[in-house]
Amino acid sequence: MASKKADGDGSGNDAGKAKKSLEEEKKEALNLFESEEKRSNRKGAKGKGSGEAEASVFGHLKEDDALALSIPGGGESGAGEDEPIVSGNVINLKPPIVVRDLAELMGIKPFKLIQDLMELDVFANQNQSIEPDIAVQVCEKHGFVFEKEKREKGAGVHKVEEVIEEPEVPEVVEEDLLQFRPPVVTFMGHVDHGKTSLLDFYRGSRVVEGEAGGITQHVGAYSVEKNGKRVAFIDTPGHEAFTEMRARGANVTDIVVLVVAADDGLMPTTLEAIDHCRAAGVTIIVAINKVDLPRADVNRVKSQLQERELAPEDWGGSTICVEVSAKTGQGLDDLFEMIGLQAEILELKANPNGPARGTVIEARTEPGKGPTATVMIQSGTLKTGVPFICGNVAGKVKALLDDRGNRVADAGPSTPVEIVGFADVPNVGDELVQMESDRLAKKLSEERRETMRQTKLQPKQRSALETLFANIEEGNRPVLKIILKCDVQGSVEAITGSLREIKSEKISLDIIRGDAGPITESDILLASASDAIVIGFNTKLENKAVPVAKREGVQVKLYSIIYELIDQVKDAMLGMLAPESREQIIGHAEVREVFKTSSGRVGGCYVTDGRINRKARARVLRGKLPVYDGGFVTLRRFKDDVDEVRNGLECGIKLGDFNDYMKDDVIECYELERVEQTL
Repeated sequence: MASKKADGDGSGNDAGKAKKSLEEEKKEALNLFESEEKRSNRKGAKGKGSGEAEASVFGHLKEDDALALSIPGGGESGAGEDEPIVSGNVINLKPPIVVRDLAELMGIKPFKLIQDLMELDVFANQNQSIEPDIAVQVCEKHGFVFEKEKREKGAGVHKVEEVIEEPEVPEVVEEDLLQFRPPVVTFMGHVDHGKTSLLDFYRGSRVVEGEAGGITQHVGAYSVEKNGKRVAFIDTPGHEAFTEMRARGANVTDIVVLVVAADDGLMPTTLEAIDHCRAAGVTIIVAINKVDLPRADVNRVKSQLQERELAPEDWGGSTICVEVSAKTGQGLDDLFEMIGLQAEILELKANPNGPARGTVIEARTEPGKGPTATVMIQSGTLKTGVPFICGNVAGKVKALLDDRGNRVADAGPSTPVEIVGFADVPNVGDELVQMESDRLAKKLSEERRETMRQTKLQPKQRSALETLFANIEEGNRPVLKIILKCDVQGSVEAITGSLREIKSEKISLDIIRGDAGPITESDILLASASDAIVIGFNTKLENKAVPVAKREGVQVKLYSIIYELIDQVKDAMLGMLAPESREQIIGHAEVREVFKTSSGRVGGCYVTDGRINRKARARVLRGKLPVYDGGFVTLRRFKDDVDEVRNGLECGIKLGDFNDYMKDDVIECYELERVEQTL
């Protein structure tokens, strides 16, 4: 097996050449190196070149000859006429992986492969074997994929199977191709506050009677047309489904109608729904329902809304509040009109042409139909007979059904439609994309399933308090998002006040939710969708929320001392700020000779002041003007690679891919000191 360190073997040769001058020895070593390359090239890919001479060539240099050579293959080798013509091949080779055999399969000279190995600090001749992980790296360099498998006789290399690319993200469509689309509206609110009853009124049907106990059991998506205007409604069983779709990257809803019963007011579920809507950044219209009841108190509801920073318009705020009754129909025309006005303000548009894209709102298996899904089409037009991919499920549209069960020929933007033709039941929030053919859809489905199997055991990585970095576009201000749960409301107010006193011009702090009580599954889902951390003070994590937190990769921190909580939040905010770098020059070296090797040019240098450190960075100055800036590839003194060379000593330097050293160039070595930022 190949060793990790080259042994300079040439002491016998040194003894026979002790009287030769330094320059003669340099020339002889270089000639030997070049002759080894020529000899290997003549013998070809059958593996009769000598890699051992390459590993021992440095033994012919005296200790003062550190300027002459760098490690062969230091950056420029491997490119040119010996590169494989065919790329994208898979190499199957049964261990032991002999250098000569691997080079032959790649169609390159063993000498070239030995150079590649030396770049990885692996020294082996053509008859030695290497580890599989090393083989993977050298194969990648030449456009091959290495697989450690048992080969069929006579078949060491085979073509890679066709790779199916993921559907491209739609490009920005020209304004002329966009058309106004109906708004997608989601009803949210507390259980039994009348969400489905309101929708029943618009649809002219009694959906609520078909639900167990009159409570919505699954997501329904419906299309309603009134006074020449069409609106797509989504009725959810709770905000968890809404958040689950957002956690999967699905932004389906344009407007949320928050339904609040006038006799109950804002309930805990209502408050959670408000938090979810704000995190999603969607427009909220409040429908104060059941105003026909004797115990209805509209002003109390509006007061509660104002406390939640949703001040009604007639109270001087900007939140549209409509008083309605699903039982009598009071105010429902006004509510529909307000939805239409908000849609006009939002200027909702989509391209109805081209391949269809949509999001799964609900999925199930139905007798006689098989796997089906309710999908909200967001762009393009979906037609019967077209193939598609949805998550990791392929399919072909056998039938399209509207919200009343009638067959339709196609479905355009903002149209909810039930699709029959899935190979399996997809997940809520999965994106449906029209494909060119059944074959491509099925192939992509297989690849996605395989990817899922490979990553299933790997936990999702999300925001950790100690190492949180916001995923933001360059130039935007980072935001640390927190969900705070405490034992009592007094603690919530005290901690919220303390956190808001943390002032910073570089980073923002957003408390998405602050509530008393245990940390629930809903808190975890909201944190997952919003990329937030969950902080608990003198409270606990509910048992059923534990597996959800693990599955979603949400970081949960529990505290019992306030100042520790505040300090760690400050640390988290600091951790989100990229540290500033300060340059510290540590030394200079003057290029006194330039040597050419098969691996490129190397600068023979003399350290004039300070020190040259291999782990630092360096720039090449020519007449005080920088011509290159990068890291070290090689720093050698005598025969050895070294980490540092101090003032008054000679060394050989090779920087990155720089190959234009000139005599009298100055190599300036510097370190970047990390300077922690402050809030």
